[in-house]
This record gives sequence, C-alpha cells and structure tokens, in this order.
Amino acid sequence: MAGITVKDVNAHEFIKAYAAYLKRTGKLEVPKWVDIVKTGTHKELAPYDPDWFFVRSASIARHIYMRKNVGVGALKKVHGGRVNRGSRPSHHVDGSGSVNRKALQALEKIGVLEQGKKGRQITQDGQRDLDRIAMTLVVTEA
Repeated sequence: MAGITVKDVNAHEFIKAYAAYLKRTGKLEVPKWVDIVKTGTHKELAPYDPDWFFVRSASIARHIYMRKNVGVGALKKVHGGRVNRGSRPSHHVDGSGSVNRKALQALEKIGVLEQGKKGRQITQDGQRDLDRIAMTLVVTEA
C-alpha cells in the first residue's frame, strides 16, 4: 500500500481526519476570536461547530496540496458563497480573507506550508504528514 496520497482518498473524510489530527496534536495556534467571527460577509452568524478553525485549516492544507502556489485571494474565492440580496438575484461573494490568512499563518508556523514565489506551497514535512493521514484512512477502510 505504499504510494497512497491525498489524491487517492475522499476529500470529506480526509479533511475530517486531518482536522482531528490538528486538534489532537495541539500545535496549531487558534486565534482567540474564532468563537465570535463570521467566515464571510454573506453569512449571518458564526459557525456552529466549535472546531471550525481546524476544519478550515485542514481544507486549506488539502487545497494547497492539490494546487501549488495558492494565495489568500484564491482561498477567499473557494470559501465564498451566495449572498442573499432579498428579491434580487443572488450573487457570489468572497469569503473572509482574515480567516484564511490566519489559517495559512498557523499552518506555516507548524511547518506544513511555506512561502513561495507566488503564494503558499506545501513543505516536504507537510506533504509527508498529509500522505500519512491519507494512508491511515485507506488502511482503516480495508
């Protein structure tokens, strides 16, 4: 079973497992404002899940694993959504740049990501960690 990567496993299952790993290790620095902040202007309330910052960080790590050199602007677009404009047609709006930036900085601090020429990219240690978690998902399925 050598050679299993993040690309070989279900995205939802991987993000859930990696978020649990980030929470379990306790290395990821979580900002103190996570319980009151909205994740975008299109939202009315803060997330209900108390561990949403770990899930967002895991999602960002997987996204950067799949696509090299990703910046805050691209992540704002990915984590955006539909804004309710009343009786007018809905439009797409970008998500919060601050939340994505803080998640990127936290992942950089633990050595999963690094600054590249055009945005962030995954480090060798980060790629090894993500592949190891993908491998455990495949082993538990079998």
